[in-house]
Amino acid sequence: MENLNEISSIKIADDVVARIAALAATEIDGVSALAGNYTPDKIEKVSRRNIGKGSKVQVTDGKVKVDLSLIMDYGYNIPATCKKAQNRVQNAIENMTGLSVTDVNIRIAGIKAIEA
Repeated sequence: MENLNEISSIKIADDVVARIAALAATEIDGVSALAGNYTPDKIEKVSRRNIGKGSKVQVTDGKVKVDLSLIMDYGYNIPATCKKAQNRVQNAIENMTGLSVTDVNIRIAGIKAIEA
């Protein structure tokens, strides 16, 4: 296994990291979707260039900076929900890619109204 690491490398596209961040954030109760109305089901189906509307990542020297634009469900505590989303995104990226997450910035783009 050690010899394999010396002669090969793994490259993870920024799109993959952005998709991991988007899916992780939308797993949190109170997060309705990414800006652009990307729900977890749609995130899996969208093309890589469209995911950037709600999730943007910058990978430099093995360090990741994430910017997310979220739509929140009405009635949830925004700071507490954002903190949960930040932690979930950081853990998901670090566990799945081995990259180090330095920032997870969240912008609340809207609130989803209660449907009657």
